Amino acid sequence: MQLTVSGHHVEVTDPLREYVEQKFERLQRHFDQITNIEVTLIVEKMEQKAEAKIHISGADIFAHAESEDMYAAIDSLADKLDRQLIKHKEKNRGH
Repeated sequence: MQLTVSGHHVEVTDPLREYVEQKFERLQRHFDQITNIEVTLIVEKMEQKAEAKIHISGADIFAHAESEDMYAAIDSLADKLDRQLIKHKEKNRGH
């Protein structure tokens, strides 16, 4: 799994990058066919946004989350992606 973290109007510091890596390790445990994850952290006025695109075999999954705190936005983003991955995994298992 290759994880790319970039920032838009925000400097991606080492603690922020480590936090993203820690949260996205959980996704790897739920679905092992993840090839690439692109995370973008965005600051617009008072809103902190986190967006991610996951490339997996057979599909691309996208999610975004907004919050007043960047760490809360990353938490929400990881939860959304986790639910989408589980749903995708169950859909494939049904066929």
